[in-house]
Amino acid sequence: MPEPTPPARTHGRLLAWLLAGLATIGPFSIDTYLPSFPAIADDYGVSALYVQQTLSIYLASFAVMSLFHGALSDSFGRRPVILVSLVVFVVASIGCTFAPSIGTLLACRALQGMSAGAGMVVGRAIIRDTYDGPQAQRLMAQVTMIFSLAPAIAPVVGGLLDQAFGWKSIFVFLTVFGVLLWAGCAWHLPETLARSDRQPFRAAPLFASYLKVCGSLRFAMLAFAVSLNFAGFFVYIVSAPVVVYQHLGLSGTEFAWLFVPGIGGVMIGAWLSGRLAGRTTPERTIALGYAILAIAATTSLVYHALFPPAIPWSVLPIMVYTIGMALAMPSITLLALDMFPRNRGMVSSVQGFTQSTTNAVLAGVVAPLVSFSQLSLAIAAAVFLAIGAACWCAYLKLSQGMAPAVEAVGREAASTE
Repeated sequence: MPEPTPPARTHGRLLAWLLAGLATIGPFSIDTYLPSFPAIADDYGVSALYVQQTLSIYLASFAVMSLFHGALSDSFGRRPVILVSLVVFVVASIGCTFAPSIGTLLACRALQGMSAGAGMVVGRAIIRDTYDGPQAQRLMAQVTMIFSLAPAIAPVVGGLLDQAFGWKSIFVFLTVFGVLLWAGCAWHLPETLARSDRQPFRAAPLFASYLKVCGSLRFAMLAFAVSLNFAGFFVYIVSAPVVVYQHLGLSGTEFAWLFVPGIGGVMIGAWLSGRLAGRTTPERTIALGYAILAIAATTSLVYHALFPPAIPWSVLPIMVYTIGMALAMPSITLLALDMFPRNRGMVSSVQGFTQSTTNAVLAGVVAPLVSFSQLSLAIAAAVFLAIGAACWCAYLKLSQGMAPAVEAVGREAASTE
C-alpha cells in the first residue's frame, strides 16, 4: 500500500483519536466511579462488598461479550456494531444514573460491560482493514499512546465529580461521553469492511470460524504473549492499594507514584513502536521490546532482593517494563490479525477475551497471593514475562516449521499451472 497523501494522513490522525476514544470507554467505565463506592453503599444501604459486585458483573459481561463483538463486525460491518454498541452504552449509563435500587444498578452495569468492549475489539480490526505493515503499526501505536492516558485521568475526573455533584454525576458524564463518541463515529468513522468480504452470520460458519481461530496454536501463542506481558504490569495495578499504602508507605493522594511512571512508560513504548515502524521488521521490534522487559524484570528482582521498597527505585523498573511492553504489543497484535485476514474481527475478539480472562484470574486469584511483598510481586511479574516470552519463542519456532511446507505448496501449485 503506498504512503498516504496528506489528506489521508489527516484522516489517519482523526481515526486514531476516534479509535482511542472508543477504547477508553472501558477504563472510564471502571475507574471513574471507584472513588464513589462508599457513597453508593450509603445511598442504597448495602455493604461495600455488594457495591464491589457492580464492578465484577461489569468485568464478567465485558469479557464474555468481547468474544462476539468482532464476529458480529465480520458479518454486519464495523460501523453498525460500534454505533449500536454506543447506543446500548448510553442507555445503560442513563439507567445507572437513575437506578432506584442496587439490583437495577447491577443490571445496568452488566449492560455497560456488554457494550463497552466493542470499540477496542472492533477498533483493532479497523486499523488492519485500513492500513498495511508499518502504517498499521504506526496507527496502532498512536491509539495506544492516546488510550494510555485514560487510566490516569479517569479516577481524577471521577473524584472531582463525586465531590462536587455526587456519584450519579459520574454516570451522567459517561452518558455525555458516549453521546459525543456516537456523534463523532456517525459523522467520521468509515466503514472499512467491504460487503464482499463479510462472513455469513449463521451458526455453522461462525462455529467453524471460531474453531479455526481458537484451534490455531500459533495464534494462541501470540494471544497469550500479549496477555502475559501485560499481566507483568497489571499485577501491580490490581495490587495498588497494598503497594502504595503498605510497601511504599505513601498516602491516598500519592497513587500517582505508581500510575504515572507506568502510564508514561506505555506512552514512550508506543511512541518508539511508531518510530520503528518501517525501519525494522516487526520481529526485531518485538525482540527489542522483550530485551527491555527482561532488563526491567531483572532489575526489579535484584533490587527488591537486596533492598527494601523505596521511591523512586521501586517504580522505575515498572516504567521500563511498560516501555518494553508497549513497544512489542502493536507488532504482536498485528501479526495475530494477519493470520486470519477474513476473520480479523473474530481474531480481535478472541484476543480480547484471552486478555480479559487472564486479567480476571490475576485480579481475583494471583494478586491476593503475591501482593504481600514487593519482592513477591517482582517474582510474579518475572514469571509472567518468562511465560509470555516462551509463547513468543514457540510462535517463532512454529512459524519456522511451517515455512518449508508453505514453500512446497507454492512450488506444487506453480508446477500445475
